[in-house]
Amino acid sequence: MNKFGWLSILIATMATPAALAQTAPKAYQLQQVLILSRHNLRAPLGDNGSILQQSSPNRWPQWDVPGGELTTKGGVLEVYMGHYTREWLTAQKLLTAGECPAKESVYVRANSLQRTVATGQFFVNGAFPGCDIPVNHQEKMGTMDPLFNPVITRDSAEFSQQAIKAMEQKGQSYSLTESYKLLEQIVNYPESPNCKEQHHCSLTTEKNSYSASYQHEPGVSGPLKIGNSLVDAFTLQYYQGFPLDQVAWGKIKTDKQWQLLSKLKNSYQDTLFTTPEVARNVSKPLVKYLNHALVEEAGKGPKITVLVGHDSNIASLLAALNFRPYQLQGQDERTPIGGQIVFQRWHDNAGNRSLIKIEYVYQSKEQLRNTEELTLKSPAQRVTLALEGCAPDADGFCPADKFNALMSEAAK
Repeated sequence: MNKFGWLSILIATMATPAALAQTAPKAYQLQQVLILSRHNLRAPLGDNGSILQQSSPNRWPQWDVPGGELTTKGGVLEVYMGHYTREWLTAQKLLTAGECPAKESVYVRANSLQRTVATGQFFVNGAFPGCDIPVNHQEKMGTMDPLFNPVITRDSAEFSQQAIKAMEQKGQSYSLTESYKLLEQIVNYPESPNCKEQHHCSLTTEKNSYSASYQHEPGVSGPLKIGNSLVDAFTLQYYQGFPLDQVAWGKIKTDKQWQLLSKLKNSYQDTLFTTPEVARNVSKPLVKYLNHALVEEAGKGPKITVLVGHDSNIASLLAALNFRPYQLQGQDERTPIGGQIVFQRWHDNAGNRSLIKIEYVYQSKEQLRNTEELTLKSPAQRVTLALEGCAPDADGFCPADKFNALMSEAAK
């Protein structure tokens, strides 16, 4: 579909009336929201001439934007998420229907890459159409904002070795042989340049090599990196709406195959960013920011904060804060495109106490592929997250004093 077709969808969506929101106990009032979002749909990072072409003799489909950039459809999906978020915030009476929020009540900041800044802009257009809400970012595009840059910040050879050992142990804990064999069949790996020219012909038997260098992202070379790049490309093709005979050349036919392949992508992220050693280090800037916004300045700063970063930010933050394992229904990815961690501070007027609720708000893989509009009648997916040491009650809330203590300790 061309960009004018997407625009017609946008116009139709903006006319959708609001509906009732998910309910909270009657005496509860939402006071503050901080959203940590992953950017929306992009073209594969492994563009032509890279891992993708080296790993298969097959021809890869062309995208309408350069590798790594937000697609037109990604913009549409993010407008939908913004529109849905506005409806929810209005239903919770944090915003007033039909009015622009006061400038000081909303703060939006994105990493200074095209896909994150554009995601922030589309979110604002959906949530606050016609309002003068800037998307803050570093002036020099293409450079990483330290808030979102998941690099090792400890200059220590001993720490580097500890981190590498933790990643190796994590990587070895996954059973990926079946996933690698399926991937080799799909891409015809024995006929790939990797095999024909470099003599790397088996994803199942070759070893991974990890790195944790100062001022660099945790890294891996070998089958896990190749598998992540390939599965990421297939997943994005599916979301973008490529015909099914073009998604992985028509060779993924069942949900079980998707689940097997997604194990590679999820294992890659978990291995690099969720070991305690690495997660606490690379997410420290975000942890400090959240502690300042949600604890130290609670009730004083913006009522709504939106941070737009990457899956690595979400994965490392959840691990650093010791969230319990979670399951996202309708998704194979652990940190899906456009998904948001939504921190909410509420006040219980009846009990005169502050409460915290934390949810993963995201679009299912079918909502993404089908470009489904999001409203309170046709909502995004919502999963309540549980923070170790601040277990949610039956309604999903935990006491704010427990949350504050955990955040303050993590920010030290």
